[in-house]
Amino acid sequence: MTITRQDTDRQDTDRQDTDRQDTGADAVRAVLRGLEDGRSSVRLRAALEAGTTPDPRFVDKLVERCAIEPEFFVRDMLTWALTRHPVSMTLPGLLREVRSERTQARSQALHTLSKVGDRRAWPAITRALLSDADDEVARSAWRAAVVLVPEGEEAALAVVLATQLGRGGRETQLSLSRALVALGEVIAPALLAATTAPDPGARAHALATQRLLRDPDTGFESAIEEAKRIVALDGWGQEG
Repeated sequence: MTITRQDTDRQDTDRQDTDRQDTGADAVRAVLRGLEDGRSSVRLRAALEAGTTPDPRFVDKLVERCAIEPEFFVRDMLTWALTRHPVSMTLPGLLREVRSERTQARSQALHTLSKVGDRRAWPAITRALLSDADDEVARSAWRAAVVLVPEGEEAALAVVLATQLGRGGRETQLSLSRALVALGEVIAPALLAATTAPDPGARAHALATQRLLRDPDTGFESAIEEAKRIVALDGWGQEG
């Protein structure tokens, strides 16, 4: 049997292709191992690599790690890495996670959906998530809702968000006010209705958000303190 130069070249090309495939598989395995490493610095580098050189084989592990990763900076890198992959690959897993029983899974999936920005995820932003008992989940849902809400449904979203006025501490209240203000003038009727709510905390929060809508440069601290004084004086006047 005569081996030609063409045969030799073809064999060399086949070997090179095999070597590249092996090298690629090794790189993928290294990233997947890194994402599970006990050292946060290694997990951070692995997440960075997963986003720098996207590969479909990374997606499931990235979504899985989002639900359990304890370090904020690593979680943020995991989200970034997911945004670097095609939405068609990441969306199914993220939508599954927003229904998880784990609060971190729901929160991080919602956060990632807000970064992906694909409105096909809108039906997953349910009223239950917008009023989730966990403040971090609710805050993530508010931010995602503002990004994903379809045109024409902003006013209806504002009505739902307004039901959360007065909940939580300052950070939670600030998050809700920012989400509402981001919707624009369509929130005015919902805020006006909330200013007569039975709960004084909700009334104060509504008044503070009205001020932020009128003047975005107003600090939330001053706005909420002024609103509380107004509510307190109004209550005192009614008692008198």
